[in-house]
Amino acid sequence: MKITISGSLGNIGKPLLKKLVASGHEVTVISSSSDRSEAIEALGGKSAIGSVSDAIFLEKAFTDADAVYVMTPPNMGGSNILANMTEAGNAFANAIKKSGVKRVVMLSSIGADLPNGTGPIAGLYNIEKIYETLENTSITFLRAGFFFTNFYHDVPMIKGAGIIGANYPASTVIPYVHPEDIAATVAEELEKTGSGINVRYIVSDVRTPGDAAKVLGEAIGKPELPWVEFTDEQSLNGMAQAGLPEEIAGLYTEMGTGLRSGAIAGDFLKNKTAVYGKIKLEDFAKEFVSNF
Repeated sequence: MKITISGSLGNIGKPLLKKLVASGHEVTVISSSSDRSEAIEALGGKSAIGSVSDAIFLEKAFTDADAVYVMTPPNMGGSNILANMTEAGNAFANAIKKSGVKRVVMLSSIGADLPNGTGPIAGLYNIEKIYETLENTSITFLRAGFFFTNFYHDVPMIKGAGIIGANYPASTVIPYVHPEDIAATVAEELEKTGSGINVRYIVSDVRTPGDAAKVLGEAIGKPELPWVEFTDEQSLNGMAQAGLPEEIAGLYTEMGTGLRSGAIAGDFLKNKTAVYGKIKLEDFAKEFVSNF
């Protein structure tokens, strides 16, 4: 198959490219950086350098592809984040339509069933709705759990203050996922034919932040590492002090409130969807300690 994937050689794109090439597919990788071309080609792919907001570029990258994998970066600029995400979604949709691609796998998120109250995830809700208007295209919305790798953002807090936390309690039930499991599922979905619009959740483990603090703490030699629930104001101020633009900090704070209320994980938990991922929290802890 001829397959085009977005996301460059990120946490998902790199293992995905390796899996697809190993399966004998001809893979084009979209990247915004020309510096990535050599690495993409070294892994057996072909590079397409351009912006995911450029529908003309995307149409060219999608032309003749049997299937495409699309993902929209969550932080598109320091302001107008949701509008920028939605604009990129429109560019992808127009390119899919004009290029005639018949099979699309879109990386979405838990909580993308909700129009608001979910922070940056609301942009994915908008994009799902745009894709639903595409005709004669088989689409899978791959709604991923909360990335295990997001815990790397907490390393400075752990090292500096000896705590880990966010604006939701230790008892919050959260579906987590590892990028490797996402890559494996994307590869599987791209090879399907299918029809219409389908939603598939990809989750590696369902745990609580309290579990994460305990397991990660033990892995790094801090068995008493506490999970601290911050107020929304503390969360917002902390991210601002860390240098995040105000709008991004506000969106992440709102995402925390959505996790705290249970709204973001609600659809997944309500439907008792299967946990397909193989990499559990304890497995990720070994990776975490090597990068701590």
